[in-house]
Amino acid sequence: MGLTRDTTTARAPRAGRLRPSAGRQHHAGPLTYVLLGLAALVSLFPLYWNLVAASHTGERVVKAPAPLLPGPRLFDNLSFAWNQVDMGEALVNTTVVAGLVALSTVLFSTLAGFAFAKLAFRGKGALLALVVATMTIPPQLSVIPLYQIITDLGWVDQLQSVVLPSLVAAFGVFFMRQYLIEALPVELVEAARMDGAHSMRIIWHVVFPVARPAMAVLGMLVFVQAWNDFFWPFIALTPDGNPTLQVALAGLGSGNHTVDQAVVLTGALISTLPLLLVFAVLGKHIVGGITAGAVKN
Repeated sequence: MGLTRDTTTARAPRAGRLRPSAGRQHHAGPLTYVLLGLAALVSLFPLYWNLVAASHTGERVVKAPAPLLPGPRLFDNLSFAWNQVDMGEALVNTTVVAGLVALSTVLFSTLAGFAFAKLAFRGKGALLALVVATMTIPPQLSVIPLYQIITDLGWVDQLQSVVLPSLVAAFGVFFMRQYLIEALPVELVEAARMDGAHSMRIIWHVVFPVARPAMAVLGMLVFVQAWNDFFWPFIALTPDGNPTLQVALAGLGSGNHTVDQAVVLTGALISTLPLLLVFAVLGKHIVGGITAGAVKN
């Protein structure tokens, strides 16, 4: 009995010493806040200078030294840029295109990623290698045949010519496949099948809830990429017909053999504000999705 008491008393302090360190929270020091503040200032400076340039005349923007304080012409430049091209229509078109591309890419990439991650079928490895290999093909190679297709279909200067070629992306399929391999246990899918759930019910009630964090991150990335896309929309659409924001910006500020850089930067500011609004409203959900996807049970 004496040995038992001695052993217990000898082990108790060791356990007591380990317990506080397991739940200890590390607090950032002053240097951390200074570095984070500097990083935030460097990141926000281009947006600030864009606002400054949009509030001056074109002659003042290109004159050295560059202005660092806001000027008096912000609202005049905003009005001129909004009316020189149909910025309202371009904003609506870009929202529709980016939203549809993001939704379709997330949906199809999740379905294909689940198939590659958890389903067994013949040729899965070769098909996945083919999907990944398409990411190495430069998009410029597909411009001519793609333009011939939309011309034959009569889709030139129509939004479907921009949306349909981007319904799914190889990167999205690979991204969702890699996430579902770790996040979705095979036993969970098999248990749902044993309970009599069909494939669509498994996807809706099992796959989508598990994949929600990765779907949020992928949707954010695809939405921003589609919002800022210029190369293919500039070929398929026209500034005077049915433009997106980036296509409309191409015809902004031009006249009399000169380009008003202040007006161009004003248009860039208008095209950036909706993205900032989305991040301000959905920032917590986006960060929560990223952190949730980084935690393994």
